[in-house]
Amino acid sequence: MKTFCFRTCFSLLALSMALAAALVLGGCSSGKPSGSRLDQPAPDAEEDDNRINIGLSFDSYVIERWMRDRDVFVATAQELGAKVNVQNANGDVDEQIAQIRYLIDRKMDVIVIVAIDASTLTQVIKEAHDKGIKVVCYDRLILNAGADLYISFDNEKVGTLMGQVMKKALPEGGDVFEILGSASDNNTSQVREGFEKELEGSGLCIVYSSYCDNWLSELAFDRVNEGLKENGGRVDGVMCGNDDLAGQAIRALTEKRLAGKVPVIGQDAELSACQRIVEGTQTMSVFKSVEEEARIAAKLAYTLAEGKDITDPDSEIPVTDVISDGKNDIPYYRIEPVAVDRNNMDSVIIDSGFHMRDEVYMNVNETEKDVSSDSD
Repeated sequence: MKTFCFRTCFSLLALSMALAAALVLGGCSSGKPSGSRLDQPAPDAEEDDNRINIGLSFDSYVIERWMRDRDVFVATAQELGAKVNVQNANGDVDEQIAQIRYLIDRKMDVIVIVAIDASTLTQVIKEAHDKGIKVVCYDRLILNAGADLYISFDNEKVGTLMGQVMKKALPEGGDVFEILGSASDNNTSQVREGFEKELEGSGLCIVYSSYCDNWLSELAFDRVNEGLKENGGRVDGVMCGNDDLAGQAIRALTEKRLAGKVPVIGQDAELSACQRIVEGTQTMSVFKSVEEEARIAAKLAYTLAEGKDITDPDSEIPVTDVISDGKNDIPYYRIEPVAVDRNNMDSVIIDSGFHMRDEVYMNVNETEKDVSSDSD
């Protein structure tokens, strides 16, 4: 694997939204036999012309947070009076394209997409635009497609926060493994860029770097073991693309009796990661308020469907940034991430209601809980 060294100054999400009620939405049929059917088929959109119809296309539910995003998005859109048709491609690019075409045929007003592959949806988005359907890139930018909105967290800053924490944990430098997410996810490259920039001149070397296709967490276990083999059994810190990967990385470190001794960082602030942080085996996770992202995305999708200008500074939620998708500048709603460690676990995670205190601290004793709370 390629080695990046910065010693010489160069870089080489406990919400349950009554799902049964939420998914009696507009149906979730893909229009072809597959494992993606979530609920009952929707009535034709023409039967309810007075309501806005929103299609929501998910990569998969492999990552814990996506079901939380789905529930909040659906609930918010329904409160506004829209119908939502949810599709889950189970990580299959061809299935996602087929499902988006199905949503086009169902005459959605807006299609919101969590893309599996940033570079393969250009044609199907053109087909949606040709039918007058707006397209929103949710959390992951779709390249060269000219979507009508991209809403996500500042992914480069996610990487920057990871780098800052790694530098603080290893002030004397050391060997770092980079266990990245899917190479086809544009967020992965943005996070990596922020992380590597932050490590420049720090004395930290990225001695092993590898991707985990389709965000399959099991691959992180293998990657860490491979990195240890290549680096003579030595690792001082592990950067992981998300908390699922971090969990498997820590499993590999546990087998080598290194868990708790090697700083491990991730993102999404999943419950299991928050538990590991207060237990001491994971150092940090980047918290991204997926409820905020889902609520705002639903409201902006509804605004687009109404034909209103989301960039109007006088609108309820003005979109003021732009981002290049490689070919077009598109409106970008940016949300700030927050680094979470044991010191601010209560103030960021517990007090916001993102996870329940008893769940986060279920594996630690009362004394340790008090120490964590006192350090806020």
